[in-house]
Amino acid sequence: MSDDQGFMAQALAQARTGFDEGGVPVGAVLVGAEGRLLGAGRNRRVQQGDPIAHGEMDCLRQAGRRPGYAGTTLYTTLTPCMMCAGTIVQFGIPRVVIGENRSFAGNEDFLRDRGVQVTVLDDPACHALMQRFQAERPEVWAEDIAAG
Repeated sequence: MSDDQGFMAQALAQARTGFDEGGVPVGAVLVGAEGRLLGAGRNRRVQQGDPIAHGEMDCLRQAGRRPGYAGTTLYTTLTPCMMCAGTIVQFGIPRVVIGENRSFAGNEDFLRDRGVQVTVLDDPACHALMQRFQAERPEVWAEDIAAG
């Protein structure tokens, strides 16, 4: 569990950077089977004007092309949306560790039903950052989850 906490801290650092840039504070890191960081990213929808630049998507872009994802773990500060969950399944990422799922009811069941091991840490710092963001920038949040 300590490895999970450490990698989640790296994802949270990405989320904080995104928040400081004026974006949606969701960060992610991809870790290989050997425990090596393969990529890190954050939601850049606002910063880049890109509607699909979610944290998980940016992380996978930063990790670059891979012949496969066996043994990898994706750490994300918030439960993945359907787009990101679909990408996780498409690439065969076997494990996802989620910082928190109270701010957004994502697609954990979708992932589990397709064989992805899902761990929720219920990290208070991940939750606090998202709650602050949702309170301060509700219009950006509504746009990000396509509720606007």
